[in-house]
Amino acid sequence: MSRRAEELSGGLILVMCAGIGILLLVAGERPLIPLPAWAALFGVSLAAVLVAASAPRSRALELGSYGAAVVTSWIVMGTMPQQGMLAVLLVVIAAVGTYVVSLRVTLTVVGLNCLVIAASMALHRADLVEASASTVFYLFIHLAAVFSSVALNRESRLRRELEQRTVELTAASVVLEAEARNAERLRISRELHDQIGHQLTVLNLELEAARHRAVAEAESHLVRAAGVAKELLADVRRTVGQLRAQGDLGVEEALRRIAAGAADLEVRVDVDPEVELDEEQTAALIRAGQEIITNTLRHAEAHELGITIAARDGRVTLQAADDGRGSPEIRPGHGLTGVRERIGHLGGEVAFEGRRGFQVEAWFPVSRDRVGHGR
Repeated sequence: MSRRAEELSGGLILVMCAGIGILLLVAGERPLIPLPAWAALFGVSLAAVLVAASAPRSRALELGSYGAAVVTSWIVMGTMPQQGMLAVLLVVIAAVGTYVVSLRVTLTVVGLNCLVIAASMALHRADLVEASASTVFYLFIHLAAVFSSVALNRESRLRRELEQRTVELTAASVVLEAEARNAERLRISRELHDQIGHQLTVLNLELEAARHRAVAEAESHLVRAAGVAKELLADVRRTVGQLRAQGDLGVEEALRRIAAGAADLEVRVDVDPEVELDEEQTAALIRAGQEIITNTLRHAEAHELGITIAARDGRVTLQAADDGRGSPEIRPGHGLTGVRERIGHLGGEVAFEGRRGFQVEAWFPVSRDRVGHGR
């Protein structure tokens, strides 16, 4: 199940819980506390579990919200005589616990929830058999929901790890492909130099010999010179054809290929046509883009990521931003430190920002003759 599908299903479950509460308010018995107070506690419980499930930046806020959801749900449950399906709220809160606290704490919440259900039914003079049966029923519902959530959470984590490995392997493949193309171009250029150098030497000798001969004697030299010129032209055309066949793996194409490995993340790549890069600069930007995508997958829980590369004022700039949760303090690990080192080696700088999602801004100087010639 994708992240968006998980969020949609969670939202629908909360809507169902809200519907149960509204139905009880309209058609059920009056709660044991004033109706506005009960409705407020019910709303606080839903809002708190929503905040806890949305993975806020603050761990204290996450834990506090979950604790508030648990406690207020117990009060809501205990003060409503005709509970109906209200216990579903407790099941949902227990399932959310698998994303917020440890499994041991979640199972403790399950046990306490079942005690609240049993105590609430006893308080409202329910039949002992009915109360016992309902408590056991909701215990099994709790356990099924909790362990299903654990399985989904594990599957989601494994999917993210797989996407990270796919991005890393694709990036390595792209860099190796670019290096192989550059090596082949170097081989072709050396071959062209050797062939043309030899042919030009022969052509020069034939023309020099013809210059010092009479017209009749010079004809044979001119014929040989024409033959050498034709061979030279054919060699140049063949080599140019080989270079064209090699194509050019631009940084935009490379980043799009890398981003394709992140199925749960929509990555937008925009490269200014005024940017032209050498081999080292291309490799640095590809590695930077790979690390940005990987970091977003690993930490941001984002849906979208934008990467923009532009050329202005003699600089190449890279800007990236996602819509994830971010972090007030970013402590670069090995990957982001590697990005900073690569850009720094090119004479540039990198800045990281996490207050509104994860953002990266990097630049390095580029000579004027590299700007304005396309990608």
